[in-house]
Amino acid sequence: MNTRLVAARVLSRVLQDGQSLTAALDNAFSTIESGKDRAFIQALCYGVCRQFHRLDFILSQLLDKPLKDADVKALALVGLYQLKFMRVKPHAAVSETVLAARKKPWAKSLINAVLRTYLREQEGLEHKADKNQVAALSHPEWLIKQIEQDWPEQALRILFENSQQPPMVLRVNLSKISRDDYRQLLLGQEIAAQIVSFCPSAIVLENPVPVNVLPGFADGLISVQDTAAQLAAGLLDVQSGQRVLDVCAAPGGKTAHILETQPQLTELVAVDIDESRLQRVSENMQRLQLQAKLVAGDAANPESWWDGKPFDRILLDAPCSALGVIRRHPDIKLLRRADDIQQLQVLQKSILQAVWPLLAPGGQLLYATCSILKQENEQQVQAFLVEHSDALELPIDAEWGVAGVCGRQILTGESAMDGFYYARLSKIQK
Repeated sequence: MNTRLVAARVLSRVLQDGQSLTAALDNAFSTIESGKDRAFIQALCYGVCRQFHRLDFILSQLLDKPLKDADVKALALVGLYQLKFMRVKPHAAVSETVLAARKKPWAKSLINAVLRTYLREQEGLEHKADKNQVAALSHPEWLIKQIEQDWPEQALRILFENSQQPPMVLRVNLSKISRDDYRQLLLGQEIAAQIVSFCPSAIVLENPVPVNVLPGFADGLISVQDTAAQLAAGLLDVQSGQRVLDVCAAPGGKTAHILETQPQLTELVAVDIDESRLQRVSENMQRLQLQAKLVAGDAANPESWWDGKPFDRILLDAPCSALGVIRRHPDIKLLRRADDIQQLQVLQKSILQAVWPLLAPGGQLLYATCSILKQENEQQVQAFLVEHSDALELPIDAEWGVAGVCGRQILTGESAMDGFYYARLSKIQK
């Protein structure tokens, strides 16, 4: 098995077929047992996606005409990524990448020429890439412009953070163990970690590790979840005896955290339109020894699944562009399109409108996205408030994020967090 060929085929499924990187890798890994091989393939695929626009620009400078063969193009990008960004010895990177094209003799000579020319002319090619905005920032042009429009002062920092590897963050199950005690367990395993001052359950690892080496993972002591996502449970402010709805709940991290925070709920209903993704919620619940009512249903049409009993709290983790989690899912830069945003806005509005009647008077709804775009966030909430006289925004007083017209925005990389948005709404009692 040639690991570079496997990586190229995974990338081809993303670039050519529009498949998510996670799904393409899961499919490829089904026949690969070696952890070392898996790690190398994953590093290649994530790396090429992170640096795609730069690598693609450099490849275009090395070719007389664009490559039509998606697998060969992906293999060339894999080769360039190794030479520029990995500690692979250049001769090994070239020879192994060329070997991966052995079934296509014309491709072997082309890739060999491309990679060797790059090594000879690397300085000049990289200088050209630095002068090209799309290549230098390694983002599509539409997204660069959108981020610059929304966040002119922070845009360069956001774009830089999007191309970095994110930290591994743990959420300690405080119903089972204190954060300080769990950190001591980590130190006992020589796993270095730091606590997060403004999030009582969060621990950031200095270096990522497989979950199976984390003490107590199988027993539900901890889960893997970014700090920004961990803030949801606290903002929802659930109280004993309340009935809670988690809309668009899969894969269930926030569902579990709500139950860990307040075990004495009357009921927690977790709804998601994708029945297969609800299976992941179920698996999380089993590992953490928690219980929730899982419902497969369309959040925009609650009449098909709602029992008519109002909820005291609603978490709406709205479908969004996911532009705040690009560093965790770099294929988003390749798969997302500018016209997706408007379609997502329409969907977000329809779900928000649909679930609002399910909230009891005096209850609270937490609107959340993992986007950094104002259209999906503060503008969405502002428009909702204008249209609903029974809705009141509750301020978020926090040391994290940026206060918007409505709600609070975390920009990617702030305190090592993913990009996230939160707004708290209360239903006025009449």
